[in-house]
Amino acid sequence: MSLRLPPPGTNGDIRLIRTSLPLLREDPQDCPRGNALRARALLGQVPPRSRGKPLEDFALGPVMRVLDAIEHDGQDVDSALTRLLKNQKYHAGHASWAKSAIRSYLLARTAREAERRALGRPPTLPVRAQWTAITQSEAPDARGAIRYERTAWGRRYTSADGSERELWLLSVNSVKEDRPPAEIAEAAAVAVTGMPSQSAFRDIFRPAPGSTVRPQRVRIVGVGCGSGDHDVLADWDADEVERRFTEHAKPVLRRVVDDDRLNPGSSCTRCEGLVACEQPPRAPGVLGVPGPRRPRARRSVSASDLRVHARCPAQFHLTRVLHLRSGTPESEPVRRGRAVDEWLNLRHEDGCCRTAPLPDALPGLSSAELPTALALLAEHQRACPLDDLPSDEVVRVQPRLTAYDPELDVVLIADPDLLYTRSGGWIWHETKTAAKPPWEGRALLETYPQLAFAVLMMSAGVPGGDPRRSLIELEVLYLDAEGAGKSRCEEIDPGDPDTRAEARRIIARLAGPWAVDETYAPTPGGHCGGCEVLAHCEAGRAHLEAR
Repeated sequence: MSLRLPPPGTNGDIRLIRTSLPLLREDPQDCPRGNALRARALLGQVPPRSRGKPLEDFALGPVMRVLDAIEHDGQDVDSALTRLLKNQKYHAGHASWAKSAIRSYLLARTAREAERRALGRPPTLPVRAQWTAITQSEAPDARGAIRYERTAWGRRYTSADGSERELWLLSVNSVKEDRPPAEIAEAAAVAVTGMPSQSAFRDIFRPAPGSTVRPQRVRIVGVGCGSGDHDVLADWDADEVERRFTEHAKPVLRRVVDDDRLNPGSSCTRCEGLVACEQPPRAPGVLGVPGPRRPRARRSVSASDLRVHARCPAQFHLTRVLHLRSGTPESEPVRRGRAVDEWLNLRHEDGCCRTAPLPDALPGLSSAELPTALALLAEHQRACPLDDLPSDEVVRVQPRLTAYDPELDVVLIADPDLLYTRSGGWIWHETKTAAKPPWEGRALLETYPQLAFAVLMMSAGVPGGDPRRSLIELEVLYLDAEGAGKSRCEEIDPGDPDTRAEARRIIARLAGPWAVDETYAPTPGGHCGGCEVLAHCEAGRAHLEAR
């Protein structure tokens, strides 16, 4: 099926195609059609959707703004950071993190400039104007486009004579190790061929002051603003850039701007075509809560998001919205749960794991921690839910399931551990690990809100199938007093009226405060000791010091 332009529910000029580096990652969680529409930068939803944000939700936003003030406006570092901490558009924890991230970035720049000197290469200076590779024609091509703009977001530097350029690619926590060759090749190609330009919302890139000298060499540097680590991803002359662009980036660019496949998920939040799209399924009012008092940008939410927000709104904003991480080691239960999940996911891709040999090692676990995880895996194997499942049934491992509430303009996200068909219905299977017997003295849906979330999703028709034959399964793997692996399994009928009512009550209680929150204030408590963003939370540190 060819891409329909403009799609229903949108209008705008389709003659511009603008690509950015994230499109070249071909992230399996992204929606290919959504990315193709994203490349039509002048398309917009009708009527226009709200873009209001009570707080900045882009982690690197303040980093870039302060670096602009330092590198382009001549502000000294301390003054620029003081202004940052006073800016009310940033959460206090965000501003604290950005302060350390900016200092880490500047240290990385100093180190890389010293490396250039050691190599006998000229120093580089900051470049204010963006670099955009532009191709313009008089008549529309087969895609209906007359203008192509290729961009590469980052920080730009050039030697005084323009013979060398550097493009720094910033990531939030550590250097991205998984940037595909196409992304790096495209970053280098834009650095070589890009012309000075500036952008405005819903407009083409227009010429800006700056050097138009075509460089002979470019260097692409990745930097992790949270950790301060940095690495040279490419250091190529112009001929090598052209070769790698042709080999790696060009085929990907062709694919992404034409792809019409649907894969709804978190990327639906930024899609201008969502309102009239056939996916995801509509579920008006599914969360059972009123909307915020002021219109705001479309959001996504999962059961995990709601649980974290209920524990501490500040932790939710910093970790689930901004995706900040401290880099401190995770606890053994967290690492064990992830290792068990990953092994089961790999085995379940091939069907039942019952006869699979247990591993000699698991990623992230020491030899002393391994026996506990193996005991849990052996207990799962004893009663793997895929055992004896007929070969004509469908099995999906950790699929991304979505629903859309048009009233709240919220995309609901869930990732069950297993989803499989049985006699015309879908079975939603969750596997959890625990250190002790589960949910003693507490209602099951209260203990595991993701089950209540699953009930609402299935009630909304996700993932489909015969609702009379659909079930939600919970398998909890734990250790008994002697250290032997045990399991407890429960079935939940999402069609039962009382179960639905309980699920609505639980999720509404969690979603209500989340839906209207505009400040994400910290709620200090016993959870502060293990919080991964404690270093940037003054209230949490004060709570721990007072104990």
